[in-house]
Amino acid sequence: MPLSWKKLPNNVTHESDREEDLQGNQDKTGINQIETFTPKHPIRSLQNLVLPDVTRKRLEAALNQIQYHDKLYNEWNLKKIDPSGRRVAINFFGPPGTGKTSCAEAIANHLKKMIIGVNYAEIESKYVGETPKNITSAFRKAKETDSVLFFDEADSILGKRLTNVTQSADHGVNVSRSVMLLQLDSFDGVVIFASNLPENYDGAFTRRILAHIEFELPDNDCLLKLWHYLLPDEVPRMQDVTPTWLASQSVGLAGGDLLNVVKLATSQAVSREASECIVSQQDVLEAINQVYRSKEKVGSTYTRNSTTIKETIINPENLSPDIRRQYDSAVADLKADT
Repeated sequence: MPLSWKKLPNNVTHESDREEDLQGNQDKTGINQIETFTPKHPIRSLQNLVLPDVTRKRLEAALNQIQYHDKLYNEWNLKKIDPSGRRVAINFFGPPGTGKTSCAEAIANHLKKMIIGVNYAEIESKYVGETPKNITSAFRKAKETDSVLFFDEADSILGKRLTNVTQSADHGVNVSRSVMLLQLDSFDGVVIFASNLPENYDGAFTRRILAHIEFELPDNDCLLKLWHYLLPDEVPRMQDVTPTWLASQSVGLAGGDLLNVVKLATSQAVSREASECIVSQQDVLEAINQVYRSKEKVGSTYTRNSTTIKETIINPENLSPDIRRQYDSAVADLKADT
């Protein structure tokens, strides 16, 4: 041993080693992930949601069990047939961009509660046995803070249990599903699930969910309301860029798509000279065409959980002549590329 070296006692470690060990322990215990289950104050409200009438009515019916729980379960004695009736689980399903996440936040706001958003990446762990602990931690945090618990990408969490278990990872998936069932049964709060792939749900979860509410692509009335909301009065635009015209040009697009159209069209107009710094129909048509092309080439067919899912995005017959020509061009380009 060199003369300048000193032998450290066995119970002393280098500072950098301690930091690495601490980081390793955090990864293995799921501490870093559990800390992400933080309640947030919702900013959306039910009054600002643009939903078809049938969707809104189904949503209100589900909320009635929460608002009128005492009358339903005490006066009308539903507790006789449903002793664990304080739990309310709601499932939102439908295409991306139709407002499922915003609606979950609006419900929390309506109930005057905070919301804890959880997605699969936050609870999944590469260490066997840690995913169930993270699920338990999410429910515990929601109970402690009296928050609405919102699971996005819920099909990854509520998926069918495996019948042919061949390795420890398969067993871990089934354990996680079982823990989710137990936590859901013992939770007395509000849980909201959202998914684009509800067909993947395990039947045991389906039976425990009070209401399954479908979020569809907006009809013409909803498109009009969405355009009134999404295009602020302060945005300079040509007189022919009206909500009625915009709705006629955007059939088959979801609310999230319309938001992208607004941002694309305004971004194109804002950089022009002062006299031309105004949104025109051409700006909007180019933005809509870009969104349609993106959905055709990126969003319509995708792979998830090793399963190829095909979605019908739009009905070309419902498009205006201008957009139909651009849509046909995009489809032709896609076929040429493939």
